[in-house]
Amino acid sequence: MRLLEQRARAVAGRDTAGLLAGSADGAEEADRDLLTRTAGLRFAAYTLKLTSFAEPPADADRVRVGAELGYRLAGVDDYPVLLERQVELVREAAGWRVAREVPTGAAAPWDLGTVRTAEGRRGLVLGLGEAAELAALAELADRAVPAVEAVWGPFAGRLLLELPLTEQQFARRMDVSADAYQGIAAVTLAVGGAPVHTPADRIVVNPDAYRQLSELGRRVVVTHEATHVATRADTRSWTPLWLSEGVADYTGYRDAGRTARQIAPELAKDVQAGRLPAALPANEAFTAGAAGIAQAYELAWLACDLIARRHGQDRLVALYRTVGAFGEGGLERAMKAQLGIGVAEFTKEWTAEVARLRS
Repeated sequence: MRLLEQRARAVAGRDTAGLLAGSADGAEEADRDLLTRTAGLRFAAYTLKLTSFAEPPADADRVRVGAELGYRLAGVDDYPVLLERQVELVREAAGWRVAREVPTGAAAPWDLGTVRTAEGRRGLVLGLGEAAELAALAELADRAVPAVEAVWGPFAGRLLLELPLTEQQFARRMDVSADAYQGIAAVTLAVGGAPVHTPADRIVVNPDAYRQLSELGRRVVVTHEATHVATRADTRSWTPLWLSEGVADYTGYRDAGRTARQIAPELAKDVQAGRLPAALPANEAFTAGAAGIAQAYELAWLACDLIARRHGQDRLVALYRTVGAFGEGGLERAMKAQLGIGVAEFTKEWTAEVARLRS
């Protein structure tokens, strides 16, 4: 639809007159505000495409259509972010005009307010809070990327992080309920235009949980999530979460100078109480809000740390990549190829390592 194409070109080009030419009476202020809220962003691409439309009655003067918003940020995005929108059109004397555009799923960052940016050497932060908080996060990104590269090799591109102002804004950005990620400080998000196997593209910080962390905790979280971005090309739907979350925590804690009991306090309590795992944690154990989720992450970290100590860090990295390459059900073969032992034997070694937390 030409009207939507005109709107997208105007936003991308900061063309106030062009945008207002397609605005309905009474929508001009909101559209000017749209340009203000996106003024700090450099778009490499910005599109608004019609996705659903029901032919209105001949005398209708107001219709709602479905649209897909796509955008790429210059210097950061390889693939477009795709978001579902609803656009309300009204018929005026000069023709159809845009009265309103709203998200019907996940919100764009600028749907939440005026986006500010903080640029580091290795990353870009988009946020709605104070400049100092954004700058501090950019500094953590600059530290996280070299830490990830020390394990996984060169990091392609720049790390992109988003920092909403409140937990409610985080929920709108993720299109989840406000309590869905309580206690989880950050997540990685895949853009809709990326290949289907790419599970992580950018980091979205959950501000309430993140602000409760210590400086070390924040550094570990950012490095953990940056690891997910760095390993996205090797991560597949069949990669077990104990491995993907475990290598991320291993990378995050690698130079933290903490003992196993300090890194895995909840697990240590379970071991002291005589509660020992019989198997590596299942994927369901990592679901947000699941009982024992803290222990699942700690068990995963311990498994990957054990592999790195017994077989070498390079073998841990090779195992991760081999699991992705071997296909569904290939964990056993991958472990034998890279570690020389299968899942059952490794699980025995791992449970013995868990039991050592008792001492």
